[in-house]
Amino acid sequence: MTQAANSSGPPSGTPAEILTEASAAKNGDVQALLKHPPFQSFWSARILSTLAVQIQTVAVGWQVYDLTRSAFALGMIGLVQFAPAILLTLVVGQVADRYNRRWIIRICQTLACCIALILAIGSYQGWLTDQIIFALVFVFGIARAFEAPSNSALLPQLVPPGLFARAISLSSASQQATIIAGPALGGFIYAAGPTASYGTCAVLFLLASLLIATIRIAAPVAAREPVDMQSLFAGFSFIRNQPVVLGAISLDMFAVLLGGATALLPIYAREILHTGPWGLGLLRSAPAIGALAMSIYLARRPLERNAGRAMFIGVAVFGVATIVFALSSSVVLSLCALVLLGAADMISVVIRSALVQLETPDAMRGRVSAVNWLFIGTSNQLGEFESGVTAALLGVVPAALLGGVGTLLVAALWMRLFPALLQRDRLVRG
Repeated sequence: MTQAANSSGPPSGTPAEILTEASAAKNGDVQALLKHPPFQSFWSARILSTLAVQIQTVAVGWQVYDLTRSAFALGMIGLVQFAPAILLTLVVGQVADRYNRRWIIRICQTLACCIALILAIGSYQGWLTDQIIFALVFVFGIARAFEAPSNSALLPQLVPPGLFARAISLSSASQQATIIAGPALGGFIYAAGPTASYGTCAVLFLLASLLIATIRIAAPVAAREPVDMQSLFAGFSFIRNQPVVLGAISLDMFAVLLGGATALLPIYAREILHTGPWGLGLLRSAPAIGALAMSIYLARRPLERNAGRAMFIGVAVFGVATIVFALSSSVVLSLCALVLLGAADMISVVIRSALVQLETPDAMRGRVSAVNWLFIGTSNQLGEFESGVTAALLGVVPAALLGGVGTLLVAALWMRLFPALLQRDRLVRG
């Protein structure tokens, strides 16, 4: 792995690129971001890799349920992806801060490509079992654990601070568009068999890796601090001493953890809504439709005031939408609830991401992003495990309903525990 320090200063490059950044900062032009080569490559790679993840998620979920007919097994998919993030949190943050983030992302995407190829071959030859799938998903979780903090820490190097919230919204909009297309496309591709689904994922991961290789940014070499206990736990210490950041991360984490009903979508599709793989694809796409609409809105009209209050409102709406989905036996109503859920979740995603990255020095962004990934990125997987276990114990509908009610209770409690977050006005301190 190539060693390279990461700059703490503004992104630099050719005069044309710098001029593009200055124009964007002055005019707030979304098109300027899309024309900026480093952001363009990063943005395109994230689209392809997100599309691959969504197609693979549909294939793995449907295949595991076909093999086991077990809600607990669906929850286990989330757990085996979550475990590497716990085990490697201290390591991946250090790696992201000490080595070339672009190379880390490329290596992880190449590994994801190899995993998809193995899943395709195993499905084609008929030797793939649920245990083997769990093992491969665990390795995939390792790749994501290393890739996530590097992705988060790299983006601030590609755009000016004044445009970072807009870049998050724009990047999220494109990702949500692929999340809409990915599960639906994955459901239709799966009709041709899991081999076709996994083979498609392998190609997409490979293309994403090649796009990351085209990113060129100049970064002066900075001295690295020695690796000791203080350095290892620096990310935790930084977040603990920032009440607004801690409140935003933990609020979003518990909302996703308790409201993680998406793990139950294969059961809802088959047993409650009485639809097939194509229906599961639509259900998985529905939250992304709402998130896409909200991210496009926020890209054009970024949050200027009352950011903290907006985050709490978003979490509360997320909880209400989860309750509606839990009680619904109509495909149309379920899709509408999931669309609203996705829109509400995007509000907290943009606010939390901007607060974490803009208030963290670049030299620490890898470690802080690793902690953020532990509590947020993997809360999706742990939430799936929680939903699977609760569904096995209480039933599918009570499990989803309990998650929505729990989200509302957490939002109310966090308003009292983190008043600084509730009172936060602007994302960027002025």
